[in-house]
Amino acid sequence: MSAVSSQESTTTVCDPPTSVPVRQFNLKRILPWVGKGGLAIVDYGLISGSNFLLGVLLARWLAPAEYGAYALAFSIFILVAFLYQALLLEPLSVFSGTTYRDNLRGYLKATVWLHWTLSFVVCFLLGGTAVVALVWWHSPASAAAFAGLTIATPFILIHALGRRSFYLKMSPAPAAFGSIFYCVLVTSAVFMVYRRGWLTSFTAYLVMALASLVSGIVMFFQLNAKLEPATSHPRLRNVCAKHWEYGKWAFGACVVGWIPNYVYIPLVSSFSGMAAAGELRAVMNFAAPLLQTLAALSMLVLPYAARVQSEEGSHAASVLSRKLTLLFVAGGVAYWAVLIPLRQPVFHFVYAGKYTESSYLIPLFALESILWSAALGPAILLRAMESPRSLFFANGAASVIAIIFGIPATRYFGLRGVVWSIVLANLLYMIVAFMLASRKFAALKAREVNVEVPLPAR
Repeated sequence: MSAVSSQESTTTVCDPPTSVPVRQFNLKRILPWVGKGGLAIVDYGLISGSNFLLGVLLARWLAPAEYGAYALAFSIFILVAFLYQALLLEPLSVFSGTTYRDNLRGYLKATVWLHWTLSFVVCFLLGGTAVVALVWWHSPASAAAFAGLTIATPFILIHALGRRSFYLKMSPAPAAFGSIFYCVLVTSAVFMVYRRGWLTSFTAYLVMALASLVSGIVMFFQLNAKLEPATSHPRLRNVCAKHWEYGKWAFGACVVGWIPNYVYIPLVSSFSGMAAAGELRAVMNFAAPLLQTLAALSMLVLPYAARVQSEEGSHAASVLSRKLTLLFVAGGVAYWAVLIPLRQPVFHFVYAGKYTESSYLIPLFALESILWSAALGPAILLRAMESPRSLFFANGAASVIAIIFGIPATRYFGLRGVVWSIVLANLLYMIVAFMLASRKFAALKAREVNVEVPLPAR
């Protein structure tokens, strides 16, 4: 998603003596995009690779029920991360390219205060969930996992905010540098904790908290040196109002977007126990590298997409959407083309013989992730057009499938029913996303055509 659209250059035509803008291949313009896209992939690769490795090690070293408790808490954290994305990170990417593009330092100071406000609310709810798990669910393993998640969440989220801040001016190199610290810390710390016999779902989240805190401090020192002085100090109330105005529909879209993909771990844990939830998470781990890579590219291109649709109009936005779709689908197909033929030996190697009987589900996970990848192109442009309401309806349609079809399919068909439900939900999400994006492009084009051109003065 880095080199996603050709840049406009101007050539001079000698006869007649006028200059006309034409699209042409310009290597000097393409190479910076390739470099930035590569750094974004490295950045997210370090983070997702570290978390993937942590999940794999936990699957190898913990009992299935303990790993299921970790997976259950992590599925709730995904919801928290989605909400944080909707209310803080996504508006940050959009408004940094429009409203606050000349005052990023002042804007980021306000968003840090917004981060701690959101973190307080989230930690209160997660802590309450830990108490409920212990008292009402009678599940000490789940209670410990949610307690660890409560401690870790503010630090994991501030780390995400620091990384996103470097992308506001398309500068992913410092974010990748900070992610190196996270990668080194999280991998070395989990080995140390395991060797001492302390590894549980609780300590696993503490390891993530420590790694996020240290690498976050490194990134904020870099960010402080890189940003230009603030020209003003936006009021927190005004920033909150703008983020809520943008994010209220994105907030709802994240909730209904979480349902078709992550509600199944709580469902499986209820119907079949924590061990089955751990088995589902073990299969889902293999989609994580692809999804995190696409998320990295999405984060890089979103501010650019916001400028394209604002400055170049509907045609350029539509072309960019198609190019992103082709890029993401090609990446997904290439990834699964390598993994699917090797799924059984890979499962055996990664999980030390555990969960191998679930490897038959990998082709279905490949199908659902490619469908999701195809929908990512129009989804980015809808976000850039400040239309998260459209994504709410697309994700809402997928959630209906997950609830009406997914719950009974999980109850009666187990993991196979789960995966087929996710496939159908993502198919519907893709169709609705393309339809809504087409309508938005058409409406934008109509407004451009109907703009009144002032008459020349006589």
